Amino acid sequence: MKRSVALLLFCTLGMSISAMQAAQAPSAAQSSAPKAATHPAAAHAASSDPALLHPALLKAKAPDVYEVTFTTTKGNFVVQVTRAWAPLGADRFYNLVRHGFFTNASFFRVVPGFVVQFGISADPKISAVWDSAMIKDDPVTQSNKIGSLTFATGGPNTRTTQIFINLRDNGQSLDGMGFAPFGQVTSGMDVVQRLYSGYGDLPEMGGRGPSEPAITRGGKPYLDKNFPMLDSIVSATVTSPAPAASTLAHKPASPASAPAAKP
Repeated sequence: MKRSVALLLFCTLGMSISAMQAAQAPSAAQSSAPKAATHPAAAHAASSDPALLHPALLKAKAPDVYEVTFTTTKGNFVVQVTRAWAPLGADRFYNLVRHGFFTNASFFRVVPGFVVQFGISADPKISAVWDSAMIKDDPVTQSNKIGSLTFATGGPNTRTTQIFINLRDNGQSLDGMGFAPFGQVTSGMDVVQRLYSGYGDLPEMGGRGPSEPAITRGGKPYLDKNFPMLDSIVSATVTSPAPAASTLAHKPASPASAPAAKP
């Protein structure tokens, strides 16, 4: 299911966003240049934690406040999550981070002056089982200000794993559409602002970037082949408070319990 941020909003802002992208588009030589291998781990396969094949089991309650450190191919940034802002979203994010869901996932949609979006697994098998693992909406208690993290959605009660970081104050446009922030970038926002944006928006929005269905089917190999300049997440780790050891980390996977990928 597509979970682009505010499709109707893009219809009205498309011209201004396209202008910004054109102004920031790299030269042909820059676009064709391979990305430096800043982090060798970025080329590795997605997390092998078998618990990720069982979304229904990942239901740990998050701490009231916790921090997650993202190590990316552009640098590090830190997110502070406040559970009271959006409890269901905070819990989902906590479980995804603890089990390595975001390892090697790319920032596949970067729209300067709007949002950075990520949260499709590097491993298509993992994407397939999470595509239908939806959680209910949280009330919007915080504004979509610059640096805030919010789950993308395809409609009411359809949040799964995709997340966007606001690159500007988007509250006037997004708050009323039900997008409930659950966390805030507390350091490294300059890193977020510098994530590669040369491909522009999703194809559905008139950009040259990758489509969500193609990423879901092809994972990191598809992106590395077709969109090699994209930045990605080397690791995302709960750094405060330190989480308890997982009891699911070595649970054997059960292919029969995983739903098939949507075409």
